[in-house]
Amino acid sequence: MKAIQLNGFGDVSNFSLTHLDTPVIKNDEVLIKIKASAFNPIDYQMRLGLRESRLMRSPILGRELSGIVQQVGPDVIGFKPGDEVIALAGSRGSNGSYAELMALNYQMIGRKPRHISFEEAAAIPSSGLTAWHSFTKMKAEVSDSIFINGAAGGVGRFLIKLLKANGVSNIVATAGSGQSVAALQSLGLGDGQIINYNQPDLKDLLITANHGNQFDYAVDLVGGTIAETTADVLKMNGNYVDVTFLGTSVTREILFDKGANILNIAAYAFAIENNLSWYGETLSHLAQLIENHEIDAPAINIIGNLSVETVQEAHRLMEANRIYGKKLVMKI
Repeated sequence: MKAIQLNGFGDVSNFSLTHLDTPVIKNDEVLIKIKASAFNPIDYQMRLGLRESRLMRSPILGRELSGIVQQVGPDVIGFKPGDEVIALAGSRGSNGSYAELMALNYQMIGRKPRHISFEEAAAIPSSGLTAWHSFTKMKAEVSDSIFINGAAGGVGRFLIKLLKANGVSNIVATAGSGQSVAALQSLGLGDGQIINYNQPDLKDLLITANHGNQFDYAVDLVGGTIAETTADVLKMNGNYVDVTFLGTSVTREILFDKGANILNIAAYAFAIENNLSWYGETLSHLAQLIENHEIDAPAINIIGNLSVETVQEAHRLMEANRIYGKKLVMKI
């Protein structure tokens, strides 16, 4: 099978095309013919050799996919050849999703929503599971106010859809470009709910957007110094949802002084404790929500077909933060 291999930590020139043997499935695995692979920021962080690279088990990157089951092991329950599926493989697959095939434990796959394309479906797993993990830990009520830092990204947009589908609409979000503003407007946020993070006095603008009040929940999807503002606008004893682990020491001081409830979000935590069924069950639930039109499928930007050039371009766009509210996808 063809795959795109990372030959060492560093820049995008370290990717090359390679040919590998077809993965041999274990008793509890399925062999998936990958139809589309989506890109995630963790991909380029792994490529650079950052903290996330410790999760790597293969030089083939890529963590999420859509495809068709080709073969099933004798212990597999509920799937057969020909089934259309989605998966967040993380580092549990035989290789990453920058490839034509992958062997993966059947408990980690979910049904693909029937009425959407493979490319749209590939954009669901990582963002959808992270957003669902956030949503279920938050337990936000209709009356709660929510600030989302970095809301135009995949997780943010998925989280907004889940919140609004459950009646939580007092949401304020930041955006830094016209494309990101348009992406948030398409989710039903009004002009008064979208704040340009490049403006001075950002903290005051955010609190003004919340009718002069600090927020019940602050969700950080960015990290860095802007996480300090995210912590600043949280009310005393409020709930801080940390998806990045990239907040500064100042951020941690602010949150400690406020007695904040810290909700750490890491979708890979379920794999660490070997609770693999959470992935498949949650993905199937999200697929059902999309099929029932309770939430929409993610917006996507198809970068190209399986090639070194496609992978390089996707990594450049992610590193430059030029996603603009659309998930980057590669056709396989």
